Amino acid sequence: MEDEFERAREWVRTKFDLKVSSDLSLFEINIRYVAGFISIYTMTQDQLFLDKAKECADLLLPAFNSPSGIPYSLINPITGGGKSWGWAGGSSILAEIGTLHLEFLYLSYLTNDPVYYEKVRNVRTILKDLPKNNGLYPNYINPHSKSWGQAHMSLGALGDSFYEYLYKTYLLTSRTDANSKEMYFDAMEAIRNHMLKRSSTGLLFIADLKNGRTENKMDHLGCFSGGLFALSSIDAPGTMNSDYLEIGEELTKTCHESYDRSDTKLGPEVFYFNGGIEARANRPNEYVYLLRPETVESYFVLWRVTGKQLYRDWAWEAVLALEKHTRTENGYSGIRSVYSIPTQFDDVQQSFFLAETLKYLFLTFSDNSVYPLDKWVFNTEAHPFPIMPGVDSISKII
Repeated sequence: MEDEFERAREWVRTKFDLKVSSDLSLFEINIRYVAGFISIYTMTQDQLFLDKAKECADLLLPAFNSPSGIPYSLINPITGGGKSWGWAGGSSILAEIGTLHLEFLYLSYLTNDPVYYEKVRNVRTILKDLPKNNGLYPNYINPHSKSWGQAHMSLGALGDSFYEYLYKTYLLTSRTDANSKEMYFDAMEAIRNHMLKRSSTGLLFIADLKNGRTENKMDHLGCFSGGLFALSSIDAPGTMNSDYLEIGEELTKTCHESYDRSDTKLGPEVFYFNGGIEARANRPNEYVYLLRPETVESYFVLWRVTGKQLYRDWAWEAVLALEKHTRTENGYSGIRSVYSIPTQFDDVQQSFFLAETLKYLFLTFSDNSVYPLDKWVFNTEAHPFPIMPGVDSISKII
């Protein structure tokens, strides 16, 4: 696809521009644009893409100009003004402020400019030093006072990729960032002790905690956790390697059940474990499938980690369901209910469908030498970064 690549490169060179008078999401710009440009630079060594990654990151830097250095969620590239989401009550979101580390670290490494890494290192230091209830990280933090917001903990929406980046930073730095490893496994042990639950029929899931109350549900967004537990099992403390792998396999099985128990064999946005309801959504607004990648991401990781044919079988089930229920004449669409056939389209093909869902499915059926997990780390939008070489990966930019 060299012709298509050259057309895309020319468009990036001449047309791509984020200098708009609008509030942009720090998180989304980072995981999509900054990461995408870094990734393609590492594959091509084309300076254009590194320049574009830096250009995007520089537009995001004013978001860190809060009293604490905890970034605001939104940034206006023209005015440099930052602010939080209105619905977050002035707080920043754990997943958003914690899902900058891979990209900003790598950008400092590639440009020899420490400013990006210094910003995210400060965020991580604040999060590590703040007192936590039972070792758990709440989803909200005030960027002015550095104090936690409401006591809501989740490995799904609002929390998810913070934990992913703790471990993946350790991998990206050739396992030299011991601080990331420590924070990750401390957090995972707290989640195991307080949020890992088993349903009445034996399905393992990670519940939400709200003000000390357990919510027996999982988000589709949380279905990446099976792959994360499996991926990190090799580095699990003590003799817990097999425990982490087993948790990863069981969580992935639970997410597969949310697919298998629907009419379309696609998973709902949220699913519950209450009484007679097991791995099914409760409300019509939760019946939707938005072409999300998290479950097939775990299939991909479990296939690579275990080599069990089961995970390719489950991935193929997803392929067939996507072809049957989401494909349209002009692309693929999310659907309004996984429990109704024929399906009703929402008329949106999310960009993460191409970036993640199809990529993880493709890699599941590729040879394991294609982007091997001991040489590449995927950011939370599935942009692959080559692992940084040697013990100097961080010291080089400090």
